[in-house]
Amino acid sequence: MKKWTLSMLAIAVLAFGSVIGFNLMVKSKIADAIANMPEAEFPVTAMALEMQKWQPTIDAIGFVEPHQGVTISNELAGRVTSINFENGSRVEKGQLLAELDAKVERANLKSKMVQLPAAEADFKRLSKLYAQKSVSKQDLDNSESKYLALQADIESLKATIERREISAPFSGLVGIRNINLGEYLQPGTDIVRLEDISTMKIRFTIPQTQLPRIAVGQKIHVFVDSYPEQPFEGEIAAIEPAVFYQSGLIQVQARIPNDNAKLRSGMFARVSILLPELNDQFVLPQTAINFTLYGNSIYLIKDVEENGKKLARVEQINLTVLERNGNNALVSGALKAGDRIVTSGQIRLSNNSKVTVVEDQALIHSDTMPKL
Repeated sequence: MKKWTLSMLAIAVLAFGSVIGFNLMVKSKIADAIANMPEAEFPVTAMALEMQKWQPTIDAIGFVEPHQGVTISNELAGRVTSINFENGSRVEKGQLLAELDAKVERANLKSKMVQLPAAEADFKRLSKLYAQKSVSKQDLDNSESKYLALQADIESLKATIERREISAPFSGLVGIRNINLGEYLQPGTDIVRLEDISTMKIRFTIPQTQLPRIAVGQKIHVFVDSYPEQPFEGEIAAIEPAVFYQSGLIQVQARIPNDNAKLRSGMFARVSILLPELNDQFVLPQTAINFTLYGNSIYLIKDVEENGKKLARVEQINLTVLERNGNNALVSGALKAGDRIVTSGQIRLSNNSKVTVVEDQALIHSDTMPKL
């Protein structure tokens, strides 16, 4: 029994030792393989730095407004007897847009107009007789009062008829009408929207700290979602004299020519106020910059020679991002013209990584394995 126990113990020790020895051998082989593995080489795209012009801007958001805009409505109640415009058409200042029934007023006006010559003649006749002291002053005053009252009634009726004739207060485009022929309108009914869109306005606000950098007449670029790649050029037309003390913002109004009628009122707009251009600046695509909480950096490509073989390595350097505009950024740092920087593919890089420069960014993916 004792011999059997010793035999089993010896077998267990041998088996355990074999497993440990095998694992040590595997680890040794893996370490040798890793030690002999060629250094990873990462594909990247690159660009050579050159001095450029930079257009600094002050950015804001606002809404587009027409040069003039009003919702046409009626002052008096009445039935619509005519509509003299087409939906979406252009109308001229003073053009008759719609009429309300004025038959009673026109009839009364005609009656008063018929009475006017006789009243005028009677007043003139009594004036001559009074000069000859043939009639009393009261008779003359009564005649004059009747004549003047008749004139006032005529003017009042003309004004009432005119208020039933709804005309365009300025030239522009009308929208879609909200009335129908024969419809009875209450005072203040919205008839149609009229806007002059030959020139558009945009209101926006900027921080009061930017006030010294802007002036009336300064150029701006406006972008709207309908035409995201097309800048609309305009200029600052007015600056509010007072700052909103609750927010520290100041309101600005700009004017934008709209000859092609692409801009419409109510559009959400992004505004860039153009500041004086800066020459000889370093401008990088934002994709080339590593933005982190600890600072911003880029990778410079350095050509080196190792073991008689030319290759490229990267050096990570810190820089300061001064401004951003679209896809580009204005930067400052230890840079010089001619430096080559990594523009994409830097997600797997670290300082002194080995890289190979490729032309096509489509060859680079975040999950691409390094070249061995």
